[in-house]
Amino acid sequence: YVGQVLENAPEGSVVLSVVATDRDVGVNGDISYQFSQAVGQSHSAFAIDPTSGEIKLTKPLDFEAAEHHELSVRATDGGGLSAICKVLVEVVDVNDNAPELVVSSFSSPVPENALPGTVVALFAVRDRDAGANGKIVCALEDQLSFSLRPAYKNYYELVTVSVLDREETARYILTVTAADVGSPPLTTTQTFTVDISDVNDNAPAFNQTSYTMYVRENNVPTVLVGAVSASDADVGPNAKVTYSLTPAHSAEQPPCSCISVNSENGHVFVLRPLDYERVRQIEVMVSASDAGSPPLSANVTVRLVVVDENDNAPVVLHPAQDSSPPSSELVPTSAEAGYLITKVVAVDADSGQNSWLSYHLLRATDPGLFAVGAQSGEVRLRRPVTERDAVKQKLVILVRDNGRPPLSATAALSALLLSDFSDMRLPHSSLATEDEGSSLTTYLIISLVFVSLLFLVSTAAFVARRVCKRKELKGGHVLY
Repeated sequence: YVGQVLENAPEGSVVLSVVATDRDVGVNGDISYQFSQAVGQSHSAFAIDPTSGEIKLTKPLDFEAAEHHELSVRATDGGGLSAICKVLVEVVDVNDNAPELVVSSFSSPVPENALPGTVVALFAVRDRDAGANGKIVCALEDQLSFSLRPAYKNYYELVTVSVLDREETARYILTVTAADVGSPPLTTTQTFTVDISDVNDNAPAFNQTSYTMYVRENNVPTVLVGAVSASDADVGPNAKVTYSLTPAHSAEQPPCSCISVNSENGHVFVLRPLDYERVRQIEVMVSASDAGSPPLSANVTVRLVVVDENDNAPVVLHPAQDSSPPSSELVPTSAEAGYLITKVVAVDADSGQNSWLSYHLLRATDPGLFAVGAQSGEVRLRRPVTERDAVKQKLVILVRDNGRPPLSATAALSALLLSDFSDMRLPHSSLATEDEGSSLTTYLIISLVFVSLLFLVSTAAFVARRVCKRKELKGGHVLY
């Protein structure tokens, strides 16, 4: 007898029935069935009805454990005669085993500069089922950077197919699915976590294309004026950034020795006091280098602008102040109000509002006679000249800048009020001599007055003494 049964048939399922006949009658013709013990132990999964000869399952079968079973059945009549037959039970495979995936090798992390085609993992697939139930198809979920490649027999390779970039994706989670073609199909999934190791393929990048920093002149040494900052997309030593000064452009030679940059944090210091009037701007190049091998670097321009402070007083250019006596301006006595006598010219080495100059009349022989333009420095007559005005007028002009606090200088000049312009031919020394002679005359007059007063006092004292003597003689006393 040959019978077939599904491996997932439930307990108690009838596999087949055996039938024996006996030509005797009565008790001698009554037949009973039982397994013969002489043929292995396969009958342990089966039971036979002694009367009907039906063979049933006593426990589930497993195709993967045994594809067929051989049974020996003995039929015995009431008289003790018997016959034996063989029963072959074929187990029919059912898709009850999912595919298995066995990893032979796996490499992680993978360097980001790995070439396409680099093998990341090698694994084998198998299915204990038979036929279509044991045929396996492997697939990799949507992935642009990796793919599956058949190796030999039932082995597959997981390989890279494109250039990797750790800065874009540092970790890939790859899912491989193995499915049989049974009905319904069974599947198994295997997850590979692939880390991408860093390669020094990114140079540091500054957070600005250039830097402008400011420092006031006359600064204290080692003053902090700002900081540069660069970041590196790599990790570990490849991302550790250090800063340094690099040589400037060949066409420029700024005093780089006055600037320093902290190698760890990029802080920029000015090492010594600066003078705006000598150096107004300094440009240096700062380099940021990583610690990779080989190291990569980037440069940025740092422009240091020196801010002016009001540390320079105005300087009078005209009239010149180094002559003694000061130069004299000639003014006709017929001049009207608004007549331009001269113009005070001054400069200031500072810049901005620190160099904005204003002019003021500080002192004058006759302050009401002159006016000074606050912005222009022009000295003009405020009113017409009169006969009562002194011939020589002395003026002191104050020149003041607009700094905080303001600094100032003075300009001394003199004006001669002349009725005849022929006097213009007189040298300044003669005018000075005349002025000195006038002063001497004044001193002589004062001396003469003092002597006259002394004479009058002496005469009065003499007269008083004579009167006192006469009074004494009348009284009868003679004094010698």
